[in-house]
Amino acid sequence: MSQSFPRLLLLAILTAGITSAHADEGGSSVVADGAKVQKLAGDMKFTEGPAWIPAENKLVFSDIPNSKLMQWQEGKGLSVYRESEQANGNILDLEGRLISCQHAGRNLVRTEKDGKITVVVDRWDGKRFNSPNDAAVRSDGTLWFTDPAWGLMGEHEIPGHWVFRVDPQSGKVEPVIKDLAMPNGIVFSPDETRLYVADTGGHPKHPDASFHKLAAGIHCYEVSKQGDLGKKLFKIDQGSDGMTVDVKGNLYTTHGNAVVVYTPDGKLLERIEVPEGPANVCFGGPDYKTLFITARTSLYSVDLMNAGAKPVGAKW
Repeated sequence: MSQSFPRLLLLAILTAGITSAHADEGGSSVVADGAKVQKLAGDMKFTEGPAWIPAENKLVFSDIPNSKLMQWQEGKGLSVYRESEQANGNILDLEGRLISCQHAGRNLVRTEKDGKITVVVDRWDGKRFNSPNDAAVRSDGTLWFTDPAWGLMGEHEIPGHWVFRVDPQSGKVEPVIKDLAMPNGIVFSPDETRLYVADTGGHPKHPDASFHKLAAGIHCYEVSKQGDLGKKLFKIDQGSDGMTVDVKGNLYTTHGNAVVVYTPDGKLLERIEVPEGPANVCFGGPDYKTLFITARTSLYSVDLMNAGAKPVGAKW
């Protein structure tokens, strides 16, 4: 945990099975009154990439080693959504279609309304991606995704682990961040003026040895109205896997055995302990106030005070 929060007020809330640490002045929790972390399903291999599909009132998420996308619905429980090529992160595009980052496929794919699978992008400059990990969508329809090597099958073709932007309409794809070791979770702020990118730090899989010792952290970048990245605003000295934001711009990260919540400016707000180490999070449910948590072999949820922020321009 970063040591840059000297006014941190540690409070243990043992009721409802939630342990939190508050840094906000009022000491209020982001967790709904009386809510607790609940286990919804288990007995999977490694869960990731939750995405709520409002039109079907269901959650879709990845069980990576099993090469399956799973689905969970209230009252119906857990079932297989479809097979995948080791899908990891999943999001909805502005039209409500499922976008999946696939390890084995080394690509981004889109599940069409009729169930057909379209490859959105699988190469840059003629070279195959490493292992697309997680994605975010901007109001112009562009998809931004991280490409570390956690699930790389085969040799590196791209000389780094970069963050890319692709325009599904034109097919144009370009790297936008090249100086991270292992970029992972990625999400825009609700007003799209900021982009948060998690870096899990140095790893010997990086083709450039100078990146092997980079420290983990969450980087916040300025974003222009035209969608171009500006200066780096700050860094949170903690790594994360998948991330999401609520309507107030609070950042929900996954680290250790907790969902760690920060203010939009990177100040520690709260820790929500989870029985298994969480890998990714998303908002969903009828009021969009349920936080779904994929954690190792299981799926969990907890009700929150604030609703999740949908992408600007989303038609769902």
